[in-house]
Amino acid sequence: MAARPVRVLVDMDGVLADFEAGLLRGFRRRFPGEPHVPLGERRGFFAREQYRALRPDLADKVASVYEDAGFFLNLDPIPGALEAMREMNAMQDTEVFICTSPLLKYDHCVGEKYRWVEKHLGPQFVERIILTRDKTLILGDLLIDDKDTIRGRETPTWEHVLFTCCHNQHLALPSTRRRLLSWSDSWREIIDSKRGVAGPKRPGPAAGVNGTRAVDSS
Repeated sequence: MAARPVRVLVDMDGVLADFEAGLLRGFRRRFPGEPHVPLGERRGFFAREQYRALRPDLADKVASVYEDAGFFLNLDPIPGALEAMREMNAMQDTEVFICTSPLLKYDHCVGEKYRWVEKHLGPQFVERIILTRDKTLILGDLLIDDKDTIRGRETPTWEHVLFTCCHNQHLALPSTRRRLLSWSDSWREIIDSKRGVAGPKRPGPAAGVNGTRAVDSS
């Protein structure tokens, strides 16, 4: 009997695309006289809340940067991300999907995420995009994501591997959780650790592929 493929779900912003650097760059360009949060001082997943704590009116200002046309399309790739995705996709008995949550204000975000993937990874990966507001609904063995806590309607089938980003690098994880420091870290070993492990029975293709469409970005 053929081995069941390991299904890997990879988050986009903060894992493949450098959301934080793009946001800081865009904020300083648009509001040069305003205080900003350096990347080394970022804490918490939602930048808007940290800027609100800095000064309440800055929350809407920082949000205006990532809600604007061109923001997502022009994000730089995270170092090593594109190479890792191509290698992962070529691994035997491995299925790779990009699992990302679009903004609630999705006017530009959704289309630009698709265009970013096509630009940097090619059309074959466009077919592997899953857009969902609730990642617990998506079946998989691993979710590589920079958000430290992911909750939803279901108990996830996947193991959440925390991808290190400026806003989570200070967090101490329990011994039961795994972290990737970068794409130079041991992602291959983490995938291989799932081989031969009995997982949930899956009804065909990944739930949400070209189907789960919902609209804060991840």
